[in-house]
Amino acid sequence: MEEPQQQTDEINLIDYIIVLAKRKKLILRITLGAAILTTIISLIMPLIYRGETRILPPQESGSSLAMQMISQVAGGAASGFAGSALGIRNPNEMYVEMLRSRFIFDRIIDRFKLMELYDKEYRVDTYKELEGNIDIQDDKKSGIITIGVEDKDPKRAAEMANAFVEELRSLTKGLAISEAAQRRLFYEEQLKEVKGSLIKAEEGMQGFQEKTGALQMDEQAKAVIEGIANLRAQIAAKEVEMKVMKTYSTANNPDLQKAEEALKGMKSEMSKLEVKEKGSSHNTLMPTGKMPAVGTEYVRKLRDVKFNETLYGLLLNQYELAKIDEARSATIIQVIDKATPPEKKAKPKRALMVVLATCMGLFFSVFLAFFLEYKEKEAGNPENRKRFETLREYLKFRRKDVV
Repeated sequence: MEEPQQQTDEINLIDYIIVLAKRKKLILRITLGAAILTTIISLIMPLIYRGETRILPPQESGSSLAMQMISQVAGGAASGFAGSALGIRNPNEMYVEMLRSRFIFDRIIDRFKLMELYDKEYRVDTYKELEGNIDIQDDKKSGIITIGVEDKDPKRAAEMANAFVEELRSLTKGLAISEAAQRRLFYEEQLKEVKGSLIKAEEGMQGFQEKTGALQMDEQAKAVIEGIANLRAQIAAKEVEMKVMKTYSTANNPDLQKAEEALKGMKSEMSKLEVKEKGSSHNTLMPTGKMPAVGTEYVRKLRDVKFNETLYGLLLNQYELAKIDEARSATIIQVIDKATPPEKKAKPKRALMVVLATCMGLFFSVFLAFFLEYKEKEAGNPENRKRFETLREYLKFRRKDVV
């Protein structure tokens, strides 16, 4: 039983070789044709160069505020390449999304006039073209991000790769990535408001003096007014400080609890002064109440000026501290390898194209040879001939079938 089986296998193998030998011209023509055609196409194709730079972003987690801001920046990009920054686990993924954001894409497009270079009428098509020409890879082990840009001009390819790093730095400077940056932004807004109030108070005092004439106050009354104004300013500054702390800490934070206790103490002291002012004839504010109407108005305006001056000074001090902290924790993107104009082309890879086309042509020609051999043998069978005719009839398209 084994010997006939071996003979059958040898006969089948020989039959296969016979088919290949019989159709050798067809196989050679298709294989050589695919190789020659691919060679011609690869020679006609324009040369593409790849500019590549490698960077090392800060290896620390960004804040939730930064994630939301990056999500807003990247969310407006063309569909298909701008992912959301929410849910990012690896800090490097945040920077990869920033590199693909619409903000950076727009800056690159305008900087290199890519709409004219790519011959695109619409900006969204330019986004897609640029997305296809860049390759951003994140090495999970080393934390290094590689930015590759392909272009027909080697110099422009290197310049565009370096431009992505420059625009990334510009974008990170405008985002509050650290806790210190959040505090700095908050105090900056508060300083603007207090400065406006201080200017109004000073202008009110100046207008009042010009209208009524300058008043001289004794040192005791002036000291009392300044003391109360300072206490109110400290309360206001402490409230602002607590609002900032609540943006990045919980109610159980020891620093927050300490600030709350300090605020309660200052408010308690302020309430005692207010009670004395209303109920006691010996309180320190009483002399100002016995002044003429003009004097009382002067005291009130002076108190507003002192209050805003003290509050502005306290907030300015906190603002400067936040700036120092922000500078310490600044986002530093280090360039490991700066992109330089490549000497060799990246595409087309002619040798690889010719080898793949030759292999595909060979496989196709062999398949076609066996198919033609099978068709030739089966065509002599009346039953199979009838089946082929039926199949050919069904494969024809008629007008009624299309309608």
